[in-house]
Amino acid sequence: MPEGLDALERYLANGTIKGIGPATAKKIVQEFGEETVYVLKVEPEKLSQIKGISKDKAMEISRSFVENWDLWQLVGYLDQFGLGAQSAQTVYQKLGEHAIDEIEKNPYILLEVTPKADFMQIDQRALKAGIDKKNLDRIKSGIRYAILRATYNGHCAVLEENLYHFVKDLLQIEEEYVEDGMIDLKAKEEIVIERREEEGEIQKWVYLSSYYTAEKQIAENILKLKKAENRKYRKNLKKELKEYEKNSEMELSEKQKEAVEAINDHNVCIITGGPGTGKTTIIKTVIDLYITHGKKPVLCAPTGRAAKRMTETTGYEAKTLHRLLELGSIDLENGDPSVEYEVAPIDADIIIVDEMSMVDVFLMNYLLKAIYPGTKLVLVGDVDQLQSVGPGSVLKDLIESEQVRTVVLNKVFRQAAKSRIITNAHEVNEGKSFIGKTYEPDSIEDFFYLAEGSKEKILENVLSLSKERLHNYGDYDFFKNIQVITPTKKGDLGTKELNKKLQETLNPKEARKKRKSNW
Repeated sequence: MPEGLDALERYLANGTIKGIGPATAKKIVQEFGEETVYVLKVEPEKLSQIKGISKDKAMEISRSFVENWDLWQLVGYLDQFGLGAQSAQTVYQKLGEHAIDEIEKNPYILLEVTPKADFMQIDQRALKAGIDKKNLDRIKSGIRYAILRATYNGHCAVLEENLYHFVKDLLQIEEEYVEDGMIDLKAKEEIVIERREEEGEIQKWVYLSSYYTAEKQIAENILKLKKAENRKYRKNLKKELKEYEKNSEMELSEKQKEAVEAINDHNVCIITGGPGTGKTTIIKTVIDLYITHGKKPVLCAPTGRAAKRMTETTGYEAKTLHRLLELGSIDLENGDPSVEYEVAPIDADIIIVDEMSMVDVFLMNYLLKAIYPGTKLVLVGDVDQLQSVGPGSVLKDLIESEQVRTVVLNKVFRQAAKSRIITNAHEVNEGKSFIGKTYEPDSIEDFFYLAEGSKEKILENVLSLSKERLHNYGDYDFFKNIQVITPTKKGDLGTKELNKKLQETLNPKEARKKRKSNW
């Protein structure tokens, strides 16, 4: 904070206070001296004594000053909780000018207003400040924190008995106090406890309300779409498919035809299968058939890369789900996302979502909200591929529910079978060993498995493969074509040490120039 009149003048002149520039800042400080801050906060009408400042402008300057002054005080205060300026702005927007007083009364409120707040750090500060271990706000925050930790690992709910055990250890309190917190949270509808019968026993699962609501709305909207009138039904589909195959010089397998027919016969349909089983061919066939009949298809995927690949393989534009739903920069990965977020309705006759395994419960809920009844929805993906970053396994759960017509593709097509990457992906899923070198004349040399028992040998292989050995199989350039993936940060084979060794080998110090690295 500015100390002294010179510092105060610089603070007012730095452009953060609306309506004050360097010249006006100088006049204000010269006019009011030590009383400047008081005038700006309490008696802003006095500012109109200065030439060029009207009464309306004086009030505007005061509002801007108070907001910025309070915000910077909050920045300094929140530093003790490990929260930076961006978090301070979020806290100020939600708690207003009395934010510090609110936090003093209940430090745990920070966990509700900013996703970057760390429970452990806030709890330590609160206990040092004299908050009782059995304080109800502390217990409720501990329960919410425990459930949120589970959601960061992809879960939407936790077993009640596990939750009690965790919270007791976390807060160092007896079970009766955890129960008080649970009762209060349930009464205020912040959590939902669902009873399920599993293997003859009743299990209680605890959700944060937004996660429960998201799952419930997904189920309701899927059923609503299923039951809606099927307005896109093609009576002569088999005949059309024969014509399509003839004109496109492409022969569909029986499973692919079954998938196209299932899409035609059902409002909601899932097409699933491993790599190389023909999912993309089905998508392209359906789009071509619908466009022929003047229908409007919409293609989308959860990530930019998946949408780009969908565009390249089908020849039709695909969008990310965020862009399609006009979600902007909404953060679905932190905190407790809102289920009430408004999305743009989708104008389409059929919506095809690729890479469905990566779609979490909140994104799926937003998508279903945007679909008009009568629109067809086709979900395409492989449950063994990448999972969603956010909570939930939507594709897997929908398949297992048996409420949605699902076609499972299990035949690897001849062209895809040439790739041992694809072949081995299927082998692994079936619990079999890797297929090594093949001697078929048209097979693609794209997979090698080197089993080593020592760190030194593994490192030697990584470096030599990255530098030169792969040139025997293609014109691979490390900086453009090669990725090195390791499951750990620390240790001799962690990201930190590997990066150092790769830099020494591929971009040695003497060859380095003063420029940004491109890897």
